[in-house]
Amino acid sequence: MTTDQNLVPLRSTRSAPAVFGAGAAIGILGGMIGLGGAEFRLPLLIGLFGFAALSAIILNKAMSLVVVLVAMPARLAAVPAAEVAARWPVAVNLLAGSLLGAWAGASWAVRMRTASLYKVLAGLMVLMAAALVVTHTTTLGTLDLPLWAEVPSGVAAGFGIGVVAAIMGVAGGELLIPAIVLLFGEDIRTAGSLSLLVSLPTMLVAFARYSRDGSFEVLGANLRFTMVMAAGSVAGAVLGGLLLGALPDAVLIPALALILLVSAVKLARHE
Repeated sequence: MTTDQNLVPLRSTRSAPAVFGAGAAIGILGGMIGLGGAEFRLPLLIGLFGFAALSAIILNKAMSLVVVLVAMPARLAAVPAAEVAARWPVAVNLLAGSLLGAWAGASWAVRMRTASLYKVLAGLMVLMAAALVVTHTTTLGTLDLPLWAEVPSGVAAGFGIGVVAAIMGVAGGELLIPAIVLLFGEDIRTAGSLSLLVSLPTMLVAFARYSRDGSFEVLGANLRFTMVMAAGSVAGAVLGGLLLGALPDAVLIPALALILLVSAVKLARHE
């Protein structure tokens, strides 16, 4: 770990209502497009609450884990368990890469200088914006790869997604869902459930790697902050889900992509 990553406010002094409200706002944004919203929460942790990059990533990962655990029963209830279980080779294929990617991504993040990490996060924000636009404005087909190409492609995709998810502290559904559709030909509904089965162990691996680093103490120092914001994120995600379709995608998706791009610019310039 580099010493400059310790230059963070160890404990947030924001009031609980403000923290809950910020989490709820993020949850609504994510819920309106069927995601957890962690990619929007990360720049908020840095820009509004003043956490340094690595600390924000660790807090974001903890909150993402809570949101995924809460969302999993509802998601699995929406898709019959037998239907999801029948696709277990897809989850195993992606996990073969994502678990390694999560460990590698977390390892790189804790060793990276803070200034470099901000720039990496900015680049990944741009990637998320592109994935958001492509996923929600185009009809995803399937690559129809032969099995000999499908399996290594799944491992490679899983590794890349694991790296991104670990470095940003997100669940990775934004990338997992289109990957599952493209590589394995699953429908969006099933892909959403499979993405949770892949993202949960992937997040746990990244979390375990971060726990070995001194910066992990920011989580213990801000446990109340984390739980309050996570609760707000869950409540917001539920409300956002109820508002699903309230705004046309032609308006909502470009607006959300613009938020990510503006966040990327601010992160790239962050000192």
